[in-house]
Amino acid sequence: MTAWNEDTEAGAAESGSVTVLEGSSFCISSGTGDISADGGTNGVFFQDTRIISHWVLRVNGVLREPLSAQRPKPFEATFVGRAKWPDGRFDSPLVVRQVRHIGPGLQDDITLENYSAEPVECDIELLVAADQADLFDVKGGRIPGTHETTRSVRDGQLVIESVRDGQQRGTAVRARGADVSLDGLRFRATVPARGKWSTSIIVVPLINGQGPAEAFTETGLPHHREGVRRHHRWEQNVPVITVADANLQAVLNRSQSDLGSLRIFDPHHPERAAVAAGAPWFMALFGRDSILSSYMSLMVDPQLAAGTLQTLAGLQGTKVDRDSEEEPGRIPHEVRLGVTAGLAVGGTAYYGTADATPLFAALVGELSRWGLSKDVVEPLLPHVDRALEWIEHYGDRDGDGFVEYLRPNDHGLINQGWKDSWDGINFADGTMAEAPIALCEVQAYVYSAYVGRSLLARWTGDHALEQHWEGRAEQLKAAFNEKFWLPDKGYFAVALDKDKRPVDACTSNMGHCLWMGIVDEDKAPSVVEHLMSPQMFTGWGIRTLASDMGAYNPVSYHNGSVWPHDSALVATGLMRYGFVEEARRLASGIIDAAEHFDGRLPELFCGFDRGEFPGPVAYPTACSPQAWAAAAPIQLIRALLRFDPMFTRGVVHLAPILPEETGDFQAANVLLDTSRVTIRAHGTGGSIDGLPPGLKLIAEPRPHLAYPPRDA
Repeated sequence: MTAWNEDTEAGAAESGSVTVLEGSSFCISSGTGDISADGGTNGVFFQDTRIISHWVLRVNGVLREPLSAQRPKPFEATFVGRAKWPDGRFDSPLVVRQVRHIGPGLQDDITLENYSAEPVECDIELLVAADQADLFDVKGGRIPGTHETTRSVRDGQLVIESVRDGQQRGTAVRARGADVSLDGLRFRATVPARGKWSTSIIVVPLINGQGPAEAFTETGLPHHREGVRRHHRWEQNVPVITVADANLQAVLNRSQSDLGSLRIFDPHHPERAAVAAGAPWFMALFGRDSILSSYMSLMVDPQLAAGTLQTLAGLQGTKVDRDSEEEPGRIPHEVRLGVTAGLAVGGTAYYGTADATPLFAALVGELSRWGLSKDVVEPLLPHVDRALEWIEHYGDRDGDGFVEYLRPNDHGLINQGWKDSWDGINFADGTMAEAPIALCEVQAYVYSAYVGRSLLARWTGDHALEQHWEGRAEQLKAAFNEKFWLPDKGYFAVALDKDKRPVDACTSNMGHCLWMGIVDEDKAPSVVEHLMSPQMFTGWGIRTLASDMGAYNPVSYHNGSVWPHDSALVATGLMRYGFVEEARRLASGIIDAAEHFDGRLPELFCGFDRGEFPGPVAYPTACSPQAWAAAAPIQLIRALLRFDPMFTRGVVHLAPILPEETGDFQAANVLLDTSRVTIRAHGTGGSIDGLPPGLKLIAEPRPHLAYPPRDA
């Protein structure tokens, strides 16, 4: 039985590997395009199952000499190599071009081009294997034996199938003119002088003998598939950003592109786009990750948040199940489609997280302020109310007003906040905290959910409900600042443990509390001082754990590393409480770090001080692209612009504090309601063209959505 806490970290990828993805399908290969059976995590994956585990192309009995590997689009890669000439000539004029498309299966278009003045006879063979292994098994190194698959040649194609846990998964491989055997496909080709020979190899995944809709075919053009059209529509509709700072321009462009590649679609509601957590191992819907990523991406596309919420609402818990940790009203942590995904949890959705449910409610409130129509927001209100019922009846396990977590089984996540590694929550001396655990940032998310529901009630004219949730927010804020505050240390405890003792490690979690506004004004300066201290701020970003704590390790997953999304939310919190220079310094550090990662921020990087090495040190198993890392620069620029639509009040706030080195900034084609606006800014000045009728521009930062003062 899979233990979910074993798999919170991404698996290591082969050095030089190439990943292509579309929706939840992806392929990891070597830089030559080959997939080796002993390559560990390499393969082609469809619906969390590895449909190709070995894919090796030989020309004239040998591998190609690699020349180039390029990925012009997320779903497409081109591999160029040189093949051996039949007589063994060293300087071979035979070039192999392999163009790969991923989607509901795989298509490899292979071309041999002969640059010599004489024709050449070539033997081409493709060796194929498909272990039908579940993604979790591959990622965790638990690969089933090859004896579990059967091979056959049927209707001119190689079919490799496996029956596992009552489901039959299979792979069909074919190509016109191929000699198909149980080992793979072979061709005998004559490549004319200064001419070409080509073929298309089609891979179709099979579930109980049936292929997917829109599988690759010999007659269909891969660029005409719906997945490709969706990506092109995304590129046409996202904001067009122009910045004088070339590095920031590159980072924001990459962020938008990566967010587009990480979208996944509900097959029952194909119009809904949700965001997957990250490539390649987390190309699935994650409650917390998807909500936070879509929140931070609002300036790019608010419909991404709407689709994420709508999809999660359809998966909201309805019953109590100890295996999956489902409870009525609870929002799932992760949704998987593989054969063995349900073995550990009793279904394909696992609900073991404390934060997705309050974040769900908070994001619905944010969407109403962003201007999404009542047709989108109002159907979500019953789900918000069910989420709030979960908070008060299941999340608050002991009735003390705080949400705690304790897994009810031996295979769920031990820690159920965003730092969900087994050792992620510990005391200052390094001792691990014991559950039930109430995390500080989870209480902040609950506070935001209460505030959001109160404002939604005002929006719909229900004053009694507004006052109820206003009161709950006030009570929670007061209790939080009393129970979590450590007056002798000057910062908030990361959690309360099973004995209600404050877990006194200094962590980045309290920055999320600033973001949500639960921190009392008089405590904020001390919190900011600790967050920006040398023990926490590396110069690139905020450490997850201060360097003077007992469990600190700069090369750990959650105990001293830097996570870009975490730092972006901390920067937003700094800005919220008026610590403008600190927010600017933190934002600049993260953007500078991105330049060292070729413009793409990874999931996390190591927590070494900026002065120790020329650039940030990569974490070995970080996902890239990863959704909330991709969204972090978008959130940072929104925070620096202090851009906040408030449709519920008929205003939009824009009060930029851009660093001088940013220069002129412009974002055209930003969606507000049904209008496309252009935001311009330089330093502390800004303007918006094309505002919807009835929306007034205010050149001041948005006031707190908190009580008091009353605000909408």
